[in-house]
Amino acid sequence: MESRTGIYGEYGDFLPLVERDLRKTIEQYSREEQRTGGSKIIEHLSSRVKSEESMRDKCIRKGLPATPESSLRMIHDAVGVRIICGFIEDIYANVRHIRSIPGWTVVEEKDYITNVKPNGYRSYHMIIRMKEPFPDPEGNLPGIYYAEIQLRTIAMDSWASLEHQMKYKKNITNSGMITAELKRCADELAGCDLSMQTIRSLIRVNDDGRGEKR
Repeated sequence: MESRTGIYGEYGDFLPLVERDLRKTIEQYSREEQRTGGSKIIEHLSSRVKSEESMRDKCIRKGLPATPESSLRMIHDAVGVRIICGFIEDIYANVRHIRSIPGWTVVEEKDYITNVKPNGYRSYHMIIRMKEPFPDPEGNLPGIYYAEIQLRTIAMDSWASLEHQMKYKKNITNSGMITAELKRCADELAGCDLSMQTIRSLIRVNDDGRGEKR
């Protein structure tokens, strides 16, 4: 039976704080990377706590009871962050940073950039486990909380937004044509991402540090 205080129970009050800590840590290493390396590896990021309604629906789809134990232990995306990057290599730079953060453990990774989904979807997904100064459903203090991190280029994110609209839009009569067109666009955008990466690499190779003074 679902807790009378909601599917997250008393732990729902801590999820925005976990989200805040997650963002703060990512923003901190991003600023440090730009300060020391002169490279901006994050264009922007967004975060959210999954709504109780969405989490309840997910529990039902997975055949799980709507409880804090299910939503915070069996399912790992109550807290989510999306990192949008300018270039593909920036995605992997972020991945390396995330793997090295003290107190964070990467428990799952899915590279849909190297291993593209059949419909053309590209992204890098990570599930991380974090120690936080709040209790958890198992009585730990500090508690263990999970979060999903998705990393995409700007092009990948634009495509995923369109694909999401089509997936949840009802009464689409030409879905086959749209699906085929989305796949074609995904491949073209992937080619653009690779070309942009190549161009940036060439610019860096030719940058000898003697730029014109202004």
